[in-house]
Amino acid sequence: MVEALVGTWKLESSENFDELLKELNVGFMTISLKTTESKFKIGEEFEEHKADGSKGKSTFTIDGDKLVQKSDNQGKEYFTTREVEGGKLKVTVKAGNVTCIRTYVKA
Repeated sequence: MVEALVGTWKLESSENFDELLKELNVGFMTISLKTTESKFKIGEEFEEHKADGSKGKSTFTIDGDKLVQKSDNQGKEYFTTREVEGGKLKVTVKAGNVTCIRTYVKA
């Protein structure tokens, strides 16, 4: 269930993160120093304030045990899937031809 996503997670590994930032036209230093929080209802579009200071629209849905986010960043659509596999949080972000996978462990 999606409840498995709840908690505090620490980044363990990251693949293609720099490429993802380039695809979305986001600078690393812009986001590395900021934390954001979003409140949303499943299935309802909302305005999201992103770590780089921009705003965009996002919608969260549930697909089985996965939390799926459809987002828009300055006109570029991307998808983020969050799921727990083997006790680790796997976050997969797809934007254009770039796929970024970040893995987290419980803090």
